[in-house]
Amino acid sequence: MAHLGVAELADVAHAAYGRELRDVARLRGGSKKGVYRLTLDDGTTGVAYVWRASEDYWPEHEYDPLFGNASGRDLFLTAHTALSEAGMCVPRLVLVDRDVVVVEDLGGSFLEKQLDDPKPLERLWDDVEAMHQRLSPRYGRPSALQPTDAPPIPDVVLKRALGHLEDCSTRVPRIAAAREHLETLLRQRHSLIEPRTRYGLIHGELGPDHVLVADGRPVLIDIEGTMFFDVEWEHVFLQLRFGRHYRPVPGLDPARLALYRLAMHLSLVEGPLRLLDGDFPHRDAMLAIAEHNVERVLEELHAV
Repeated sequence: MAHLGVAELADVAHAAYGRELRDVARLRGGSKKGVYRLTLDDGTTGVAYVWRASEDYWPEHEYDPLFGNASGRDLFLTAHTALSEAGMCVPRLVLVDRDVVVVEDLGGSFLEKQLDDPKPLERLWDDVEAMHQRLSPRYGRPSALQPTDAPPIPDVVLKRALGHLEDCSTRVPRIAAAREHLETLLRQRHSLIEPRTRYGLIHGELGPDHVLVADGRPVLIDIEGTMFFDVEWEHVFLQLRFGRHYRPVPGLDPARLALYRLAMHLSLVEGPLRLLDGDFPHRDAMLAIAEHNVERVLEELHAV
């Protein structure tokens, strides 16, 4: 896949900063969008997010309306507003264009390289707790909340997980061999969940690689998956990505955690393997994620 260069982004840089563009570097990540550092003729920099078909590594797929294809300028902007209103720190907007947003460049100081520093990590947990306490009576994207008669979140998660189980069974023989038991386990865990009518604001994919540290403050990036949802969904992901650095919180529903944990692991098998149907370049990393989560899926059979 060809990436953008100075010629393609010169007009964007001029519109954002009124200066000439000297250099462009595509930054890591960005399987659904291009992330580019713009270096101007005076040495200052900015970061451009570009949503174009040429930047999307994902093969064509029938997306579900809630989780599917969490990418695009409009989703980014509504998430930016919702997170800012919740007191979270996000990069400052410099330019909003048709399929490009330019934000301030906060450098490459990712939290994943500073997990042993308690200050930014504790600040993140405080921020996340405050974010999760921002509530809505309906779930969904901040700009497209689901109607009041929408299926309950556990039903949505179960349906999605069963679809992932079906797909994984066609790709991974070990999951195929345990498919019947895994389906039974998903349905059993779902049956134990009590109704809920209040939902917290979540990032949706909050790993330490999606948090920058600027002046000691955690700054959230890759925010397009932001939505009002069961906060247990986010906590399952936080536990997975932060490991021993995760800070538990009281009051989470253990039934939801159990269902969402298995559903999350199935998702992290299905998604990486489907991404590899295309020409995503970092193939070994995706295979490692899928393999790790195959093991975690099968471990769930012995966790009951």
